[in-house]
Amino acid sequence: MDSNLICPVDGVQINEVKVRLIAGFVLLTTLLFLLTGWLLLPILLLVDFSLRSFNLGKYSPFGNGADWLVKTVRLPYKATDQAPKRFAARIGLCFSLLILGLHLAHVSTLFPAAILAGFAALESLVGICAGCYVYTLYVRLFSRAA
Repeated sequence: MDSNLICPVDGVQINEVKVRLIAGFVLLTTLLFLLTGWLLLPILLLVDFSLRSFNLGKYSPFGNGADWLVKTVRLPYKATDQAPKRFAARIGLCFSLLILGLHLAHVSTLFPAAILAGFAALESLVGICAGCYVYTLYVRLFSRAA
């Protein structure tokens, strides 16, 4: 990871393999929404991101699916800090709320859904957490404004 990044840290370790699986579910759900326009999909994203953003991950459908896959396939445990992932989930929550609102207003969701899919693809396929980069920009922007 880039040493210039200022990433949120809380000392709570979670399984990066599970996180990447969850990101894969987000990616697939977002792409399926882009293909179908089915209203239930951004609602599912909104609910799942909400649960994971506010420490209710044990109720997350994507988290439970990832847990099942980790156990069934016996995937390894790779520790990573929870805080940047929670921050990224909150960004995902904002994007899914935007996507849902735009969809209900009959406005194109292509741009925000593509961004969400891109972030999810980076995490899932490459292991790059865009949340750390966004958080670093956020801290730098607001520390200069203060």
